[in-house]
Amino acid sequence: MTSTVVVTRKIFEQSLARLAPKFRVIANQDDVSLDATELHARVKDADAILSTTTDRIDAALLDAAPKLRAVCNIAVGYNNIDVAACTQRGIVVTNTPDVLTETTADLGFALLLATARRITESEAWLRAGQWKRWELDQMLGLDVHGTTLGILGMGRIGGAIARRASGFDMRVIYHNRSRSDQECGAHWVDKTTLLRESDHLVLVLPYSQQTHHIIGAAELSLMKPTATLINIARGGIVDDAALVHALKNKQIAAAGLDVFENEPALHPGLLECQNVVLTPHIGSASRATRMAMANLAIDNLRAVLDGQRPTTPVNPEVLGKP
Repeated sequence: MTSTVVVTRKIFEQSLARLAPKFRVIANQDDVSLDATELHARVKDADAILSTTTDRIDAALLDAAPKLRAVCNIAVGYNNIDVAACTQRGIVVTNTPDVLTETTADLGFALLLATARRITESEAWLRAGQWKRWELDQMLGLDVHGTTLGILGMGRIGGAIARRASGFDMRVIYHNRSRSDQECGAHWVDKTTLLRESDHLVLVLPYSQQTHHIIGAAELSLMKPTATLINIARGGIVDDAALVHALKNKQIAAAGLDVFENEPALHPGLLECQNVVLTPHIGSASRATRMAMANLAIDNLRAVLDGQRPTTPVNPEVLGKP
């Protein structure tokens, strides 16, 4: 019997074509926003789901999909999936690490530079017709070269950012629960030291209950008033309300954010701050990388449905179980 695959969001036509010949595909190429009721209806006969971070894969959805064998996320993060509930039911969960590392690191460093040098603020000022003459103290920003870069979460992306920092002659410090084997010339410090000594602090750690609001009012108060904060990890890691307060009161100099709590909704205070650079969750958004992510997710999905081991399982303990 042909397996049924539900694709929750629009994907590249080339990627979709890799599924169509072999499976019954319930696609969403119109990219309609599916609420829980609609998604539950679509997955009732599904053997596998090709999901994104916008899809909540919880126990209720799993109960609506009794045939489900795999949930393959087109993302490195998977906090949208109740992995424990999947594991309990013997459902394989996969993600797409590695293929987006360098592209996301590029965006992180771009945000760092734009934030430190007030790129978006100065462009908006220029476009508004405010630039009348050159002045010595006009749009003064912060240096990046020769400063201290702090990285909270030294995984693959953190290591890639550290490598980029070497070209700017930066001192790199980081904090992880454990010391990383990808230090790239970076030095481990405790969290308090990281907050106090970083001129530019980049967040690249996964979201979980343990990391929820790991940067809040208390942490922001420890940072230098000349420091910048860059978040390319997940919304919810930063307390956005506390960050707005810190930006408005000059507790830190500026922030660059690619992710937000409750995105795509933003804390309204962020839009009131000139000293923040905002991008709409585009960390991995190059065509080549997003294609690679979709294809890796499809490789994982096909492997599970073919009875093979997927390349990047999140819960490998369920593999091989009947």
